[in-house]
Amino acid sequence: MSQLLSHAHVATPDADMPSAGDPIFINSAADISSLVNAGTQRRNHAGIIIGIALGGVFLDAYDLGALAFGVKDITREFNLTPAGTGMVASAITFGAIVGAFFGGYLTDKIGRYRVFMADMFFFVIAALACAFAPNEWVLAGARFVMGLGVGIDLPVAMAFLAEFSRLQGRGNKAASIAMWCPTWYAAISVSYLLVLLLYGVLPAGYTDWLWRLILGFGAVPALFIIAIRSKYMSESPVWAANQGDLAGAARILRRSYGINAQVAADAGKGLPAAPPRRARWSNYGQLLKGIYLKRTVLATLIAVASSFAYNAVAFGLPVIISSFLAQSMLTTILASLALNLLFAFVGGLIAVRWVPRFGAWNMTVLGYAFQLVALVGLALIGRPADGMHAGLAIGMLALFLFGQGIGPGSHSMTFASLSYPTSLRGVGVGFNQTLMRASSTASLFLFPVLAALLNTGVFWVIAIAPLAGLAALLTIRWEPSGYDVDAEDFVTAPAHSA
Repeated sequence: MSQLLSHAHVATPDADMPSAGDPIFINSAADISSLVNAGTQRRNHAGIIIGIALGGVFLDAYDLGALAFGVKDITREFNLTPAGTGMVASAITFGAIVGAFFGGYLTDKIGRYRVFMADMFFFVIAALACAFAPNEWVLAGARFVMGLGVGIDLPVAMAFLAEFSRLQGRGNKAASIAMWCPTWYAAISVSYLLVLLLYGVLPAGYTDWLWRLILGFGAVPALFIIAIRSKYMSESPVWAANQGDLAGAARILRRSYGINAQVAADAGKGLPAAPPRRARWSNYGQLLKGIYLKRTVLATLIAVASSFAYNAVAFGLPVIISSFLAQSMLTTILASLALNLLFAFVGGLIAVRWVPRFGAWNMTVLGYAFQLVALVGLALIGRPADGMHAGLAIGMLALFLFGQGIGPGSHSMTFASLSYPTSLRGVGVGFNQTLMRASSTASLFLFPVLAALLNTGVFWVIAIAPLAGLAALLTIRWEPSGYDVDAEDFVTAPAHSA
């Protein structure tokens, strides 16, 4: 017997999904959202789409971190002044700020699929331009274009992760979004491994190729994504349905989930649904009104605090380790790689596994608490005088990175993505990322300046970030995991409060 979904029907995550041969008749966008929330256990291409979206996140992280070990070589090759070095290093973050703001709007305006397909070309063109840059101006321009791709990609990637995942249980929306974190650390680790590989195989007279090869490699995964996109990628069914394209949303469900979704002949008749919220620039203002104001404040403070502290510590990690241990470049790279993999990456995997059970709020509080302890410990230790204190300092760095992975690193995007329904998700993540990238830029600029002035006392300043994050969480107790925020698009006055 065929099945008919009514507007009032809310599918549960444990509901039995019909086989591909049993038609399900769709009446509204709410029905599409309910099927996605309940049906991911039998998804077909949906899991691959999530993997491809995470591939975009991998590119973001790789391109942002690829220059970490090449700045000195670039400075020497192009004979750069400190201002020129700063221009090259910061160009990608400025591009990401611009890209996030416009990318968030475009993600809601023209759809997730079109934006994702377009931004992959940014990565290919920019990576190749970096590899063959004849001077610092071309390199900085290419890095700015690369930053545009990074900024555009995160809003659309988070939309895919949220809108192709189930609502509750293992692998829910919060867990899928949290996967961005271990993916990010995996990309950073790959860049370290490539540095190690090339460091070992390049002849002595060709070491100036190292940074060009590292930056140019970013085109490889982008080309792979472009090659497989036409076979697996599709538009978000929830976004398509919100645009009034129920037939298109049903086709996506059939293709990506193997669900025989059909639009009912009387779809939309007699249903008291709210009119869809269309994408417009004024939607950025909606983030600061009504129930979304507190969520936006919380998500922004988490993102800014997380970004400021992580960038100061992680991007300064090689400098910190070398100053603690007074070791060679090779040892510094190996130590940085080990800390990222064993603590940040593992913490991110734990965050993915535990968030359906404990929630994003609890895990973010725990992560910030670990970071606060670690930074205070580093400030108290100061510059280690012996091996025991150096080991303790490295342990504090490990605790900081583990706290980042298990808490704010993973769930800053959970709060940013799941605080808003489909119609506002693009601008919500775009707004969040715009401010977060600005925080990253400030952190990358201020850390070396403050470190020169305060020495290891700089950790007292960095500790303000997790302290502010904890204060925000304790003030605004909003839990996005397991809550059907997309349902707020289907009613005129959402009853759930932040």
